[in-house]
Amino acid sequence: MLVPLLLISFIGNTLALIPQYPQEQIHRAIASLKSSIVEAKEQQKLLRFYVDFLIPLPIETKVEDIDPWPGGLAQMYPYAEDITSEILQGIVDEPLGPCSSQVLSISDCCGLFIQESSITPKNDVAAILFPGVDQLETIKQVNDMVGKSRILIMINKQFQRPVDFGLTPQQQQKSKIVIFDKFSWGFAFQEFVCRGEDVKLMYEHPQGWKSCVICDENVDLGIKEFDLLPPQQERPTYDALENTINEVLPEPLWMRKMGEAQDKGFKFQREK
Repeated sequence: MLVPLLLISFIGNTLALIPQYPQEQIHRAIASLKSSIVEAKEQQKLLRFYVDFLIPLPIETKVEDIDPWPGGLAQMYPYAEDITSEILQGIVDEPLGPCSSQVLSISDCCGLFIQESSITPKNDVAAILFPGVDQLETIKQVNDMVGKSRILIMINKQFQRPVDFGLTPQQQQKSKIVIFDKFSWGFAFQEFVCRGEDVKLMYEHPQGWKSCVICDENVDLGIKEFDLLPPQQERPTYDALENTINEVLPEPLWMRKMGEAQDKGFKFQREK
């Protein structure tokens, strides 16, 4: 069971694209992965998938905290470990006992998880949590160990492109062969700032990538979600998102907040 958690991003009854609760994120990740696995088997593709999930903030997190994870990946690991285990148990047919794990790199907080199936070892699923650029050779070894017929998932990878693995063409080419040419998205829930706005991206199979911007500056209106780009198979670029935000929300966030302050006064001046 997961420890009680609070994920500030999930608050609100009007949200449609993003999960409203941490458990909903897990359920949607399992459903998306299952769909991806079925299609990959039908098309005889390699069963290699990326998963990105947002780790719920610890319940003691306060809104004014500058960094809710001062301990970095080491602090996140126990929370991510529980979510990883639950996802693996959700996609394995008749799981055999709890999910087993071992640390691949203490310094990089990288771990290997294996969920066995009670039906056949061919249905076992493996996952690498927080793989980084220093684990390239380890990823290759795990990939060889898992084999072509089993599922391997990379969860919350700490790299984006081959160039992240170094400037030498040899190292970049190796990362392509070991990772980028083999893995495809199985599920993703990401958040970042674009033009000062809170943007959420979600990949679910088979719909593809969906995007929205979250506005919560107006207390009376509450949290509002504005869809950005139509669902697409390629991850939206920053420029495409920024251009759409300029159309959907022509006034920047600071200007909208200033307008609310002029109409209602500053928050500390309002009646509670």
